[in-house]
Amino acid sequence: MDLFLKDKTVIITGASQGLGRASALAFALEGAHVWIASRSEEKLKHAVEDIQKQSGNKNVQYMACDMRDGAAITALVKNVAAKEGGIDVLVNNAGGPPAGGFLEMEDADWQAAFEQNLLSVVRASRAAIPYMQENTNGGRIVNITSSSIKQAIENLILSNTMRPGVLGLTKSMAQEFAADQILVNTVGPGKIATDRITQLMEATAKKKGEHIEDVQSAQMAEIPMGRLGKPEEFAKAVLFLGSFANTYITGQGLVVDGASVQAL
Repeated sequence: MDLFLKDKTVIITGASQGLGRASALAFALEGAHVWIASRSEEKLKHAVEDIQKQSGNKNVQYMACDMRDGAAITALVKNVAAKEGGIDVLVNNAGGPPAGGFLEMEDADWQAAFEQNLLSVVRASRAAIPYMQENTNGGRIVNITSSSIKQAIENLILSNTMRPGVLGLTKSMAQEFAADQILVNTVGPGKIATDRITQLMEATAKKKGEHIEDVQSAQMAEIPMGRLGKPEEFAKAVLFLGSFANTYITGQGLVVDGASVQAL
């Protein structure tokens, strides 16, 4: 299937590792001009070299950006648009907020999670949409969130609050910009084999006073497919929804979780 991504300009935030990086590789393999961003320039440089090597696509570049910094987000989008002559696809991604329950979180924790996981999506999309409106074929926005858009996750109060907010934003934006052919969707990962999942399992083990191996076994048993998902499996969903082969799916929240979430 032709995803109509060759030479399209794609920005992927939080992409120096994990799901963002896997998504960047997927777009690079399709011949897109891919720009990745995160806070660590060192990690970004390594990621770009690796993605270029795996994909054979030399049109992969990076720009450091803190997703809690509104000015930095605006500069990222403007600089990429200036260098590429526009923007076709935006994949919003950022590291997940800390684990913990309601009474453990201070105002600073709530504010940080809001800026990193919800306001960053607002800021990046607001900067990118005017460029997409200039395109004949519009644009695509994919927001990477969490399975908490469908079902609350134990000990993740911040994620359970901010991620559904992104889904609500997604639905509203999809309706507002449908006439501009800008399709907006959210993809929520379940348990995918990344450093983030390892950290969450360690946090659960510590809170419950259990061995990490026992926590891993218990959580694996909750996945009907019997294993963690692979980053590249998750990236396939992001790739299609962010492609121009997708012409009518918008305003949706897709969970990639091996059938773990029981909510409808």
